[in-house]
Amino acid sequence: MLRLAVALCALLLCLACSEPPQKEIDRAQGAIDAARAAGAERYATSEFSAATTALKEAHDAVGQRDYRTALSRALTAYERAQEAAKQAADGKARARSEAEGAVNAASTALHQLRTAIKSPDAQKKTQQLASARTLATRVEKSLQEARAHLAAERYLDASASLKNVVPQVNAQISALNEPATKPKPARRR
Repeated sequence: MLRLAVALCALLLCLACSEPPQKEIDRAQGAIDAARAAGAERYATSEFSAATTALKEAHDAVGQRDYRTALSRALTAYERAQEAAKQAADGKARARSEAEGAVNAASTALHQLRTAIKSPDAQKKTQQLASARTLATRVEKSLQEARAHLAAERYLDASASLKNVVPQVNAQISALNEPATKPKPARRR
């Protein structure tokens, strides 16, 4: 009786793997398409890449008539695509928050720079003043670009637009706020 059950299970397994697992491959492709739509290519690159690789391996296994491997790889592709979609949602939310924070920090820094430019002490420093005005114009342009990226939901691009802006502005403000050094009188011998 036990032999008959084992033989029957083996027969069913062989029959189940005698044709391509097209339904599972199609399901994996659908999950990959959904993950792509969720932004997994940008926000969950490793999981998304693993899903597409597993799907390719499933197709390759079908081409070699190794339907058991094809089924296994299709199921793996589906699971990885599902995980990629979840990670993409989290990554996108995190990237949005970081981009919005970068825009706020750059806006605040720009406001502080403009205030420093208007100060009476800064008005006496023509070289630093010209440099500060040029930087303010560049930062304003970068902010406009970042806001456009935010509106288009390209959060990583928004953050990239403002990379190193705040440290540059802070350095310029420090230069404007430094007291003018007076030449020291020469020592008499």
